[in-house]
Amino acid sequence: MSILQAIRIALFYVLLGTSALLWCSLSFFVAPFLPFRLRYRFINVYWCRFALVLVRLFLGIKVKVTGAEHIPERPCVIVSNHQSTWETFFLSAYFQPLSQVLKRELLYVPFFGWAMAMLRPIAIDRDNPKVALKQVASKGDKLLKEHTWVLIFPEGTRVPFGQIGKFSRSGAALAVNADLPVLPIAHNAGKYWPKEGWGKRAGTIEVVIGEPMWAEGSGPRAIAELNDRAAAWNEKTQREMGSLPAQAASSETSSAA
Repeated sequence: MSILQAIRIALFYVLLGTSALLWCSLSFFVAPFLPFRLRYRFINVYWCRFALVLVRLFLGIKVKVTGAEHIPERPCVIVSNHQSTWETFFLSAYFQPLSQVLKRELLYVPFFGWAMAMLRPIAIDRDNPKVALKQVASKGDKLLKEHTWVLIFPEGTRVPFGQIGKFSRSGAALAVNADLPVLPIAHNAGKYWPKEGWGKRAGTIEVVIGEPMWAEGSGPRAIAELNDRAAAWNEKTQREMGSLPAQAASSETSSAA
């Protein structure tokens, strides 16, 4: 990494952190008086778009979106692979209003957590998986009925570029129970924004939006089949964009029990 690149990355993080603190502080005093959709746009969309501008100007990371015509009019369950922080910025601004699963502890962070709490996130206790699944199912279903997008990262955590994790069935289950499709998304953000470290690479992140996938029936088998189909599509799409090595075992994307 060159000295100039290191300076640009450092400036990016300083501006990102400062803007987050200022915007979350302002939101804490303004957003509670706004209806939810305007509140979401004020807190999340405007700041995420600003963050993406910083990403482009200081890090040289751009984005190319394919398949936007596949986005349905009614919000549904978005199922995406997870490689970095970048996709949380991008998807939060691209789909609105949107709710996502996050650790309950994040809501206790001063200003940042307080602002996030006003966006109707699905805050879960990761130390209690059974309770967490029930929280995702109950609150996710309520949000979908209120025409709010629900973002699920079925891998559960960020996965390094060049790998793919097992897909949990939570997103498929939520879609089937709500009688809605899942909207599959694949990207290669980790190629330019690695999971580990502060280093970043200039380039163009590819985001592919697939056609909505409906379950064939209902019940556990339909959920498992839909989840396997979404996982297979994600793996295939990542391979086509060169994100996965040819020798990777397809069994890696089989749904989790």
